[in-house]
Amino acid sequence: MNRTAAEDSNRRMLRARDAMDRAYAQPLDVPALARIAHVSEAHFTRTFRATFGETPHRYLQRRRVERAMFLLRETDRSVTDICFEVGFGSPGTFSRTFRDIVGRSPRTYRKEAVTAAVPTCFAMAWTRPST
Repeated sequence: MNRTAAEDSNRRMLRARDAMDRAYAQPLDVPALARIAHVSEAHFTRTFRATFGETPHRYLQRRRVERAMFLLRETDRSVTDICFEVGFGSPGTFSRTFRDIVGRSPRTYRKEAVTAAVPTCFAMAWTRPST
């Protein structure tokens, strides 16, 4: 792939990732994201993974869990309310995915989370889930 084609591909993937960042709570699927990137579904999934190191689905799950982590730390809203607010369709899927990414259940995370008096950017870096 020549430099211009690589740059164009990266821009397309960034456009789709930015859409996921903005609309993480909306129902987003590979066909919709591929349309945003102006590529086929198969090409989108392959290229997204090669560019960002994870599948589009996993990226979206992680973004939703990151937002849920913030809401669990900073609000007293129920886990179920947070589950639906961040875009999960069921509390069971939310809890399973949260545990898979964070290493503990949403309720345990909330119990153990301590709100630190530090800038949000530091708190996000410290608490960012690993993949």
